[in-house]
Amino acid sequence: MLGRSGYRALPLGDFDRFQQSSFGFLGSQKGCLSPEPGGVGPGADAPQSWPSCLCHGLISFLGFLLLMITFPVSGWFALKIVPTYERMIVFRLGRIRTPQGPGMVLLLPFIDSFQRVDLRTRAFSVPPCKLASKDGAVLSVGADVQFRIWDPVLSVMTVKDLNTATRMTAQNAMTKALLKRPLREIQMEKLKISEQLLLEINDVTRAWGLEVDRMELAVEAVLQPPQDSPAGPSLDSTLQQLALHFLGGGMNSVAGGAPLLGPADTLEMVSEVELPAPHVGAGPSPKQPVAEGLLTALQPFLSEALVSQVGACYQFNVILPSGTQSIYFLDLTTGQGRVGHGVPDGIPDVVVDMTEEDLQALLCRELRPLGAYMSGRLKVKGDLAVAMKLEAVLRALK
Repeated sequence: MLGRSGYRALPLGDFDRFQQSSFGFLGSQKGCLSPEPGGVGPGADAPQSWPSCLCHGLISFLGFLLLMITFPVSGWFALKIVPTYERMIVFRLGRIRTPQGPGMVLLLPFIDSFQRVDLRTRAFSVPPCKLASKDGAVLSVGADVQFRIWDPVLSVMTVKDLNTATRMTAQNAMTKALLKRPLREIQMEKLKISEQLLLEINDVTRAWGLEVDRMELAVEAVLQPPQDSPAGPSLDSTLQQLALHFLGGGMNSVAGGAPLLGPADTLEMVSEVELPAPHVGAGPSPKQPVAEGLLTALQPFLSEALVSQVGACYQFNVILPSGTQSIYFLDLTTGQGRVGHGVPDGIPDVVVDMTEEDLQALLCRELRPLGAYMSGRLKVKGDLAVAMKLEAVLRALK
């Protein structure tokens, strides 16, 4: 089925590749009175020594004798019917035997234990998980997987829970593959990626006696567009208007040529932004007022409800284009919260390192905290869960 990369799959429906069950005592003792070198499959035990083999044969003979003496009553317990789509793995005195079935299988009382293995195709779904693509997009991706067992002995000897092991293998392979690709490639070449994942997963599961027949990626949703994609056509957020004012129209190119605000809106925003002007003018760098003004403009949006929801203190180490570092703080632990230049009065719960450009994108809601962290643009020192509460601050700016 999979004739790629030298991997040749077992044809579907080939259930007769295993030795059929041996009905009778002499047939059931094959491999014990005359042990075969290498045993059954790669996971088999080493050949028994002659004293061990004689003890094995003697106990098996006594078990068979007990079966004959109590027959036909014991036949209700010793005879098992195995359908065509199943195989029975029998452990005699703890040693595995060749797969039994289909048909009637004889088990010796007290010394045989068995496990049924279904050879039919099974299916499961990899639950959607959040992933960050190569270009910084955050998307929710799942997968549908179909697999079947081609070697019952390996499936019993090597893995305890095939479903869980296969699901984890598929999810890990999917995560590693999608992290190396941009969003556009993931959307346009889902079939090609699925085929590559199929080969990678089979390289792992082949040693378990299991083969994945089909895997199909399912992109549930794009939670955040790529970082290099244009922003939305409108600038209706109040903070985005502040950024537009500070950058002197530079946001127009980022906004993909969106129309600027009307005269009335512009006059209103100028009156709000000019409040932190005395603090902005003190900076020696022409780029420093942008970050300081944007952070200071957060003060009107702080409230006791936001403090009760977040309850944390943040320190922002903003790297300016000139290479220097400017420190700001956002204290949401007491009162209505405070924001300003410099280090906070107490020890911050989270220290965030980022560039001035990323700070602008974050406050303008072009960049989400989770996406920035997963793409490496936002470095967090402290509790990551507390850092992700910045999303509540951004929601308050709508």
